[in-house]
Amino acid sequence: MGLLYRSASVSMIILHMFLCLNSSNGFNLPSKLHSAPTQLRLHHQHHMATPSRATTYLQLTSEELADIDWDLAVIGAGPVGVSAALLAARAPYNKKVILIDAPRNSGALMNEATGEDLSIGGPTGLFSKALRDAGKRISVSSLKGMGLRDDSVWNEVVTSCLELASSNARDTVRQLEYAGITYVQGNAAFADSGGSSSLFVTAEDNSITTIQASKILLATGSTPFRPGGIPFDGKRVFDSDSINTLSYLPKSVAIVGSGIIAIEFAKIFKNLGADVTLIIRDTIPRNALMKIGLDKDIAATLVADLVRSGINIERGAQVKKFHVPRDNPKAPIVLDIEAKGGGARASGAATTVKCDIYLAAVGRKPNTASLNLQAAGVKTDSYGGVEVDSELKATSTGGNVYAAGDVLGRPFLASTGMAQGFAAVRIMFDGEEASSATSGGYSNSDMCSVGDLSMTGDSFDPKSLAANPFAFPVGVWSSPEAAYYGLSTQQCKDMGIDAAEGVALYAECLRGLVFSPNGLLKLVYDKSNGQIVGVHICGDDACELIHYGMELVKAERTIDDILKNLYSAVT
Repeated sequence: MGLLYRSASVSMIILHMFLCLNSSNGFNLPSKLHSAPTQLRLHHQHHMATPSRATTYLQLTSEELADIDWDLAVIGAGPVGVSAALLAARAPYNKKVILIDAPRNSGALMNEATGEDLSIGGPTGLFSKALRDAGKRISVSSLKGMGLRDDSVWNEVVTSCLELASSNARDTVRQLEYAGITYVQGNAAFADSGGSSSLFVTAEDNSITTIQASKILLATGSTPFRPGGIPFDGKRVFDSDSINTLSYLPKSVAIVGSGIIAIEFAKIFKNLGADVTLIIRDTIPRNALMKIGLDKDIAATLVADLVRSGINIERGAQVKKFHVPRDNPKAPIVLDIEAKGGGARASGAATTVKCDIYLAAVGRKPNTASLNLQAAGVKTDSYGGVEVDSELKATSTGGNVYAAGDVLGRPFLASTGMAQGFAAVRIMFDGEEASSATSGGYSNSDMCSVGDLSMTGDSFDPKSLAANPFAFPVGVWSSPEAAYYGLSTQQCKDMGIDAAEGVALYAECLRGLVFSPNGLLKLVYDKSNGQIVGVHICGDDACELIHYGMELVKAERTIDDILKNLYSAVT
């Protein structure tokens, strides 16, 4: 019963408290077998196919759209853009809002059978989250044992994903309609000579509609980073968006990357019955996870789970050459592997990897290339992220352009992007300023602060969690999940806080042992007063449980406070 707080009873009470709070069982998707394959496909920028005229809920013509002086034009209909548009359109603001999006041009999910944009209002990782749940809920080996073919099994999986995405999209459309928001499909860009208030919206037939808006919010999200030399084809070689177009159940998968996205997909495909090889450049897999703020023990637990689940990890390696069969789709892809930086690998290390599909999950970049930002005087950083001040305002010629979400760069989290979008709208229309973190200590005012929301992109410091460790919780939606809020022990040391940590395994609690033995809880606390300053979890439903941990930190609860509470089961 190893607890660094030196009290086994305390660790069990705290752990049991977290496990008792869990009431989430993930997505509850219907399960239906269909004889015909579900058409779920993603299109990239060279496949632009928006309607010939702007598609709006109010059915306005291009001329009518151009004649309206819009209070706010939002570019991008992901969770950031949609939520910001809804806030501006509703009371107390009641602004005239136009929402512009090019779903086929932005790497979004489309249902080709109906033409429905499945990604509207949904996060970038919607498909992977649905796929993860399908892998947990659907036993591929059992279905195959029943005599179902691979295409039938895959259709069951994809249908579940489609139903979830479709439900979310329909709900988003309904909210936009009720709020009176005009939704236009087209490719938006700043006009060459129109300053920062004029937008051109281009349809598939190259017809152009001019939009004039007093305020403009850029919320175009991000796209996967595509390293050179990789023969992406959307059939067998994918990035983390185009993997949505996968049309069959692969037997083997090679994934390059060591961050959150790579780990999520590694576990997804392993749970779906595939042999998975994870190729990473670092010789220590947990290092990449620690760089984004994960506690060292949480990162190590995630890596240990990968190994325990049978995922092969090729450390200190990179792909030298791709051999993708063009005339035989059933023949394996052969990857030539070399040491990190080039050269031969150590004796006994694999030099080739065979797989059905290859996935590059090596990060994302802001989606700003087609916006013609320079025409409006909007500056970007070296990664293409929009540079903003503490009020999320870009450096536009008219001082009326704001940005929020992935378009700013890291940390690439939907939750932080939505917070930025809300803050931007409030600043636009009532002058409310985004609160900033103070430089010292961790008083309650600091913990409840949103933080400096402009600290993103090149300015983002993973160790300080966007300049404020109490700004937002971070979740890794792998299997098991990992999440954290607040400070790590090392961050406490850097801030001059004399801190200690308490650690307990799920398996050390009877409820955890029965329902989910593979997990870890860590509380970081100030030794001088017992105040909890950080919560770190790895295990089932960690991304839900972390919100209780967040409340403990924000409310300045102590270890003694937790011990005095009464919980729903015997601890």
